[in-house]
This record gives sequence, C-alpha cells and structure tokens, in this order.
Amino acid sequence: MNFAVLSSLFIFFSLVCFQRLSAKTLSKNEGKHAWFPPRGWNSYDSFSWIISEEEFLKSAEIVSQRLRPFGYEYVVIDYLWYRRKVEGAYTDSLGFDVIDKWGRMAPDPGRWPSSNGGKGFTEVAKKVHNMGLKFGFHVMRGISTQAVNANTPILDSIKGGVYEEDGRQWTAKDIALTERACAWMPHGFMSVNTNLGAGRAFLRSLYKQYAEWGVDFVKHDCVFGDDFDLNEITVVSEVLKELDRPIVYSLSPGTRVTPAMAQEVNGLVNMYRITGDDWDTWGDVAAHFNISRDLSTANMIGAKGLLGKSWPDMDMLPLGTLTDPGSNEGPHRKCRLTIDEQRTQMTLWSMAKSPLMFGGDVRDLDDPTYKLLTNPILLEIDSFSTNNREFPYVTGMNGPRTRKQILSQGIRTFLTKVDKSDTRVLGLTSCKDSKPNGWSIKTLDQELAQICWNDNSGSRYLAPYCLYKRKLPLALDAEIIYKQKYGGKHHLLATDGMELCWDASPKGKPTSKEFNRGSFSPCKWDANQMWELNNNGTLLNSHSGLCATVNAVQDDAVSGGIRSWIATGRKGEIYLAFFNLNPVKTTISANISDLAKALPGRNLKVGSCKGSEVWSGKDLGIIGGSVSMTVEMHGCALFVLKCISSS
Repeated sequence: MNFAVLSSLFIFFSLVCFQRLSAKTLSKNEGKHAWFPPRGWNSYDSFSWIISEEEFLKSAEIVSQRLRPFGYEYVVIDYLWYRRKVEGAYTDSLGFDVIDKWGRMAPDPGRWPSSNGGKGFTEVAKKVHNMGLKFGFHVMRGISTQAVNANTPILDSIKGGVYEEDGRQWTAKDIALTERACAWMPHGFMSVNTNLGAGRAFLRSLYKQYAEWGVDFVKHDCVFGDDFDLNEITVVSEVLKELDRPIVYSLSPGTRVTPAMAQEVNGLVNMYRITGDDWDTWGDVAAHFNISRDLSTANMIGAKGLLGKSWPDMDMLPLGTLTDPGSNEGPHRKCRLTIDEQRTQMTLWSMAKSPLMFGGDVRDLDDPTYKLLTNPILLEIDSFSTNNREFPYVTGMNGPRTRKQILSQGIRTFLTKVDKSDTRVLGLTSCKDSKPNGWSIKTLDQELAQICWNDNSGSRYLAPYCLYKRKLPLALDAEIIYKQKYGGKHHLLATDGMELCWDASPKGKPTSKEFNRGSFSPCKWDANQMWELNNNGTLLNSHSGLCATVNAVQDDAVSGGIRSWIATGRKGEIYLAFFNLNPVKTTISANISDLAKALPGRNLKVGSCKGSEVWSGKDLGIIGGSVSMTVEMHGCALFVLKCISSS
C-alpha cells in the first residue's frame, strides 16, 4: 500500500474519530454558552452588506449539508441588513434604513421579503433552525441617527407602551449621545446614555426583540477596541442573562486591543475581536501573532465568559471566493493568499483556539478551501486542545539546512534578535492598566501648553513625545456649551498651528495590518477628540473611556522572522506549529527537551517522542534530540507528537 493511500486512510479515520468524539463531548456541554470556540459562516467577506434572503438561505443550506458535520453551526448575516439596496446607499449613508415606530432596526423588505408585516427575522430563523443550524446577525452600537432625527419614542418592553419616568415620556433624542457617534460610521449610529433608565430600556427592547425573532448569536459592532463602550456592553450582557433564549454575545472590532481591555469584557461576553478587520493579505495574517501571544500569556483563551466561556476572536477566515472591504458588490474574486499563507492562517487560528467563522462564498466552495476548513486535526486542536501558547524556544536559518549544518554554523534566534526602531505611536489601553500613567503637562505660554509622554525605555536618544494643548477661540454661546459638556477637557494638536486634532478612533475601519499610528483630523467638538489629563498621569478619552499610551514600534515585527506555538491534546499528544514569517524558505528547529518548558508536568528526553507532520504527511518516526523542518515563505509546519514522559 503506497504512501498516498495510507495518508488518505489516515485522514478518513481521523475525520470519523473527530466527528464521533466531538459529537459526544459537545452534547455533554449543550446549553453552556460557547463552551468551545464557536464555529460557523458569516456573510461579510463574500457579500459585504448586500446579501438577500434568497442568497442567505441558499448559503445556510450548503453550510448545513457540507460544514455542519464539522461543527460549523452558526450562520450569521453581517451588517446593514436594514439598509435599502438603492442608489446612493453605502456603508455610511444616511436616510436609507428601515426602522420601526420604536426606532429599532428592521430588515429591508426588498431584500428580506419574509420580514413584511413586522415579522423581522422570525421566518428566516425558523428555516435556519430546521436545517439544524443556529441563526445570528450583526448589530451596531446604541441607536441610529435616523431614529434620533425622527425622535422616535422609547419602548418599555416590560410594561408595554412608551417608556415613562419622572412624569414624562422619553424619546430617542433624550437618550442619544450625539457626540459619541461610531467613529467609522459617524452618520449611522451613536451611543445611548446608559445612566438613564430610558437608555437601558431602549437596549433591553432591542435584545428582547432579537430573542423573539429566534436569534442565537449577536455580533455587536463599534463597541470594542478603539470604540470601547463598556457601559453599553455591560447593559447588553445583563439583558442577555435575563432572556429565556441563550444568545452568544460577540464584540467587534478589535483595533488596538490590549490584554487589560480584554480582561474588562471577557466575563460579559463570549467572543471579542482582537484586531481590525482581517482580509486576504499577508500583512493582515501576520498582524495576529503578537496580540494572540499576549492574550494567551494573560490566560484569556477560554476564560470565564457570559454564562459560559469567552474566546479572543481573530476574525473571519477570508478564504475561497470573496468581495472587497466596504463594497456594494457580492462575491467576484478569489482569495489572494497563497496556499501556504492560508495554511498558516488556519493553523494559527486553531492553535490560538479562535472562533472559526468562514467568510467566503459557500456556493462556490472549492476543494482546497473545503479540505482546509474541515481538516480534522486543526478542528480537534481548535476545540479540545489545552495549554495553548506561543513557544519561544525555536531557532531558524534562511534556506534549507541539514541538522548538522544548523548545529555547526550557528543559529539566528528571531525572538531574541530584533532590530529596534525609534518609531513611536499613539495607542489606547484600559485605564486600569499600569502602562498609561506617563503623561505630564508643560506650559509654554499663557495660551499654549504641551502634554508629554515620559519615556521609560531608558533610551538617551529619544526626545519626549509631546502633543499641544491650546484653548481654541470660541463665540460666547459656544464657549458656554463647551464648558458645560467638556469642562476640564481639551483638544490635543499635532502641531502648535492648531490645524489638526487627535482622534481616539480612526475615521475609517482599519484592517488588521493597518496599525494605527494616531489619527489626526480637523478639530471639532466631538468626544472622539476630547481628552482629560488626570492627576495620576493618565490621559482619558471622552469617546471610549480608554487612556492614551505611547508605544515603541518595531517596524519589522510582522515582516519577518519565525514563530512557534504549542498545545496539548486530550489524549496527551503534543501539537507543535512552526511559522515562517520570512520572505524566503527557512529551516526551523526545536529541541525535544525544551518542549517540557512550556508543558507543566512533562519531562521529555531524547528519543522519547515520535510523530508526524500534517501538511506534508511525513512520518517522522522516533525523533532524536530535535525536530526540524524547512518551511516555505509565509508557510507553516504542524507536528503531532506522541511523547513518553520520564520520571
């Protein structure tokens, strides 16, 4: 029997075992929120916002037939399902949305005909459930600008009728925080005042309606990362606890997320994005290595979540047939990642136990993409592995090398040899973090002052990073309003010319690779540009409630080098992944004795392991002192090792 036949049989039996073990284990945890990283399909990468009911249900049917046996159980409609698909409508257009009399979004009946008569997504959810799947959709923060402009009444979903308090009825304009519009969709949505009973009542009415429609999954956007709104997240989480229907709660986006920010939300939610949008570029894939490492180090993988567990979400898998970001087109092009880059993405996502949400067009699911999505070893790792973390004890050399050459010629260790850059960027983090307490004020004259970051890197060559604070000239009535709303807060200027002010959140929706170096735009009275310097040295933003930091950036952090991850299987096997971020082939090695440094209670010696490599199908036999493989540029190797621990 040749190697190809043996390899096919191995994959077949692995798949059968995975499905049987998965079904048994998953059934034991039925009813627990996100006990394993959620898995499914989302419409955004292939349809942007323009998907119709017919297209969605056809896609759901294919997911049910081809992907559900592998644990892909959620089908999710992404954003703007309430926007009419007419000329002039796009991501941030105003006046094209369908809302009900209570200011709540309703499906566009032109694209979702079963919603006619106020049915919402009830009929769609029923059909999805009949396919054995779970139904989800995307929602934005707070309340829509359209509802505020119409000043719709607030529904009291507990008593029925208009919400009343303090002897009056409440409306959209009473609860809207117009200065806290979504930074990347400023004409679309804004926060609500959750300190008001009416604000909380509005959010409660939304999520009670979603439960009535039969929703199982909600992706809540413009509330995390740079757009952090902990108050709204907290209120929504409390409402979801009260519902009879379990709903998995997911946050987006994840621009500039830090472990401290993740620790503030993990107990309130089930998933939270940790980067900007991930698209099919190598830069986007590579941008996930640092943040996934940091969150695993902080023990955030599978931490306590809303009525179950929570998972750092590395975003959708943009594989197969796709559209373009923010497009008004449906699927029309193929994924631009090479097969090696796709394997790297899927392997990293699985080793970091990210939710797996496929984004490509399932109606055009090619065989290589299908095999990658359903690889039984990757799915086993994603669902059931433990001790998942970056493994720093790896070495690499460019170009193919024999083991003898590696040992004799010397080794370049990427993780300990990185050229530092003097580039510094503005960032945001939780004010509970210890990092942001480094700001102080320096007065230059009566009108002008600098707010400077005190660099603690120890470098003698870096001048302080400073922004300018100056009182802007205002008309008398505007000055009164400003003092009432923003007393003690101020703009931060890029130069003393006062032309541009620092935005806490970017005006566009950045992708994962677009590391935000500080966004400056014309100054205006917007909470996104309002900052308050506190006595403890923190610089607080009024839009997100996050604090400013200045970070040194290593320009080559994701442009090259090697990385590795390690995890333990449920039968004691060891999963070891090598990742080559270099633009050339690189031989990567790890000593067997070093594996125990990352695995509690394991003591491994030379000759104690045998194993195989997943992508090549190579049987490694009994492994000597080290495991080594030449990895293609931007590619990976994934080893399954069975080791005997010595006493």
